[in-house]
Amino acid sequence: MLSVFFVGCNNQSTEKKPEAKTAKKEQTTTSSAKNKANATTATKPIERKGQKVKVSTKYGDMVLVLYDETPMHRDNFIKLVNEGYYNGTLFHRVMQDFMIQGGDPDSKNAAPGQGLGKGGPGYTIEAEFTPEFYHKKGALAAARQPDQVNPQKRSSGSQFYIVQGKRYTDAELNQMAKRTGAFYTPEQIKVYQTIGGTPFLDTEYTVFGEVVDGMGVIDKIAAVKTSAQNRPVEDLEMTLTLIEE
Repeated sequence: MLSVFFVGCNNQSTEKKPEAKTAKKEQTTTSSAKNKANATTATKPIERKGQKVKVSTKYGDMVLVLYDETPMHRDNFIKLVNEGYYNGTLFHRVMQDFMIQGGDPDSKNAAPGQGLGKGGPGYTIEAEFTPEFYHKKGALAAARQPDQVNPQKRSSGSQFYIVQGKRYTDAELNQMAKRTGAFYTPEQIKVYQTIGGTPFLDTEYTVFGEVVDGMGVIDKIAAVKTSAQNRPVEDLEMTLTLIEE
């Protein structure tokens, strides 16, 4: 069984949930040979328009595009990048085959072994769930406090994560749909099977952008050595800048 990785009530994080073995509600995600055949072919990324942000690290640069369909998250992220809010902060929580997380202002100049994940700008953002945007590899999403103290699933004002995830089979996606009641389009099924992601986070955390260049950097960061608290042993700083086009 997988564990829940909330450090405390105020921690802003993502949850690695256990996958239930039984479910009352049945829903089929893949039902045709055509869908299975499509799953063997890599999906061509959709060309998305929107503000782009460069994330610079010692392992290389990633380019993010922010979704216009999540305007509150988009505008807040742009504001913080413009202010230099993220510069010098760390990817403070890294879990291979899951995600890389950053955006905690307390991580700037943090002492070795210091617990991180509770910092923010002092406000949260209303959830902006859009079925079109899901947790495929490279998805940019907002961390948040757990449901017990945050039933509205409001997002952290600054903390975010980028999905690495893993590939899923038909059977795994069907089981997940039974447990959550989710519906996956043929495109989403193909992506989760060929590129991977974290489908169990869908409709739980707001996805507001994606990596459009530098996907390999995610894998490099996810592979670093970490402590028991999932903090990289060697600090991994970031610098974020807006890309003007």
